[in-house]
Amino acid sequence: MWYTDSMTHTYYRHKLENLLVINKLVTIHYFEYGAFEEHGESHDFWELVYVDRGTLAFTVDGQEQYLREGEILFHKPNEYHVHTAKRELSPDIFIISFECKSEAMRFFEGQQIRLGKDLSRYIYKIIEESRKVFDIPRSDPEMKKMPLRSRPSLGGQQIIKNLLELLLIHIMRDEVERNDTESVFLMKEEIDNHLSNRIKEYLGAHLCESISIADISKTLNYNKSYLFRQFKISTGRTIMSYFISMKIECAKKDLRDTDLSITEIASKYAFDTPNYFSKVFKRVTGESPLEYRKRKSNKKPLRFVARE
Repeated sequence: MWYTDSMTHTYYRHKLENLLVINKLVTIHYFEYGAFEEHGESHDFWELVYVDRGTLAFTVDGQEQYLREGEILFHKPNEYHVHTAKRELSPDIFIISFECKSEAMRFFEGQQIRLGKDLSRYIYKIIEESRKVFDIPRSDPEMKKMPLRSRPSLGGQQIIKNLLELLLIHIMRDEVERNDTESVFLMKEEIDNHLSNRIKEYLGAHLCESISIADISKTLNYNKSYLFRQFKISTGRTIMSYFISMKIECAKKDLRDTDLSITEIASKYAFDTPNYFSKVFKRVTGESPLEYRKRKSNKKPLRFVARE
């Protein structure tokens, strides 16, 4: 958006994009363990595991692997996993579980990464800040809710959120730049296309409803303008024009294959009135619903006659 001041200088204010957004914190743990084996678990949020000292064994999909000092591991939502430690390895581990619906998190699925000192410092800052905000007992695997301190540090929750987002973004940067620069663009294209596919899936599931960009934004947890822009880049069309086209394609099938009236079809696909449905249908197809139905019903199958 452009703005002009009294001196007729024009400025442009950029609406900032978010690569990923942490929506909610679930738990923050710092464990100092001897020997242990936890019960296997899965949950509908992300879990980040960082080994500060020692070695942690973990099992995913029936395969045991090891996470060593300075390494970080990500468990995606609903991934069943088990953590185990032997007494001689006695790991100290940091675990933070959180909710993030951003498409960029797909990058971390199955990732096990060694952090350099510049990245591990984010871990320690999160631990330090979390102790100023939450009354967290040490080494309590049964903790399901983090109680706030009576006087939590001012802005502490936002600082934790920002530190975690920075950690994730810097890990992504380091990994893609370590492989090659081109992969940065390929990853972004893949994320954008996946987002467009999620939008299409949402539209397809709500063809018989009246929805808005705000509804999609709330469900997918993305800024409205970002959704609008990325979908247009990916498909060349706006979300709502694509949605209308999907409705019309389904309406065409009903006109061909059923005896539903124009009024019933208009109501089925949540058009305000039959007249509005007819106008939209003609704008998209070039003919009215009645003309389309008549043309299709008059179309006779081709007959092939064998020549002697």
